[in-house]
Amino acid sequence: MSFDSRAFRNALGCFPTGIAVMTAEGPQSHIGITVNSFTSVSLDPPLVLWCIHKGSSRYKAFAEAPGFTVSILGSGHKAVSSRLAGAGEHSLDGIDLIPTELGPPALADSLAIFECARESVQVAGDHAILLGRVLRFAQHDGAGAPLVYFRGKYGALAQGEPPQGLPGRRQTDGE
Repeated sequence: MSFDSRAFRNALGCFPTGIAVMTAEGPQSHIGITVNSFTSVSLDPPLVLWCIHKGSSRYKAFAEAPGFTVSILGSGHKAVSSRLAGAGEHSLDGIDLIPTELGPPALADSLAIFECARESVQVAGDHAILLGRVLRFAQHDGAGAPLVYFRGKYGALAQGEPPQGLPGRRQTDGE
């Protein structure tokens, strides 16, 4: 029995994810890449991680950078996300940016921004896991809905109350 990589990828796509843009110092200027692999790791110390394909032309720059900036994208960032997602285009020219203390800029109007020092890089299959220690962060209140990725397509998370009283829904301590 052979492993169907395409079917595996499609199954993974059933898990909706948020979208972030990572920025770092590149060989000539700041560079960016779109990811949906961003997640928190620890509150104490404050750690986050994301993954990058080892075959990416941006891999070396991100893996060797002393730090990176994370911009959590809102639904209005679809064009920027698409531009920085594929091979080739990785320049931040023409993108609305704001400076950070760390150096790599953040995307303007991001839902949240995290400035991270590189903690470690772990190779895992055809990707590397970049672990970052959060040095500073900011949140843009009222910035709107997050940009999400589900089954290979962009979408926005609907804002509203979660469903109540559904069969099988468990009460939690906070309710």
